Amino acid sequence: MATADQGYQRVTNPIDLVEQVASGHGWASERTADEELTLIVAGTWADYHVSLNWRDDLETLHIACAFDFKVPKNRLSEVYRLVAQINEQLWVGHFDLWTQEGLIMFRQGLMLNGTVATAAQCEALLRAAFEACERYYQSFQFVVWAGRESKEALASTMFETEGHA
Repeated sequence: MATADQGYQRVTNPIDLVEQVASGHGWASERTADEELTLIVAGTWADYHVSLNWRDDLETLHIACAFDFKVPKNRLSEVYRLVAQINEQLWVGHFDLWTQEGLIMFRQGLMLNGTVATAAQCEALLRAAFEACERYYQSFQFVVWAGRESKEALASTMFETEGHA
């Protein structure tokens, strides 16, 4: 994801700017309100359903990026353990499990406090969400669908391959 402020109009509502960024990437988007934008972004492992909301009273742009699968009730406790272990490793944002819907999502807020958002900030917010989802998606899959324990699932997806075969 290239970061460039050039070519984007200066806006006061960051949702307008995120909409421009999404259009530039060719992502499917829907503007559901002045303060809300939804995206569908194809990842390596899944399509991510993204909701961005602007809270003027908090001067915060919030992102929620959900996986396209639901957690069955019999795997909830192990997924909670996995979420806690993953969140210990994250510098920004966090994963949540919404039990009523059984959804796993990454969430983060960008506090602007009197400043105007830039394209670089919006790109960084989106990139952080997608990188976290891509990095940990398989861990969630191992726990939910393969029945693995959280520590085992996390360990099996944390190695990084270097070089070429």
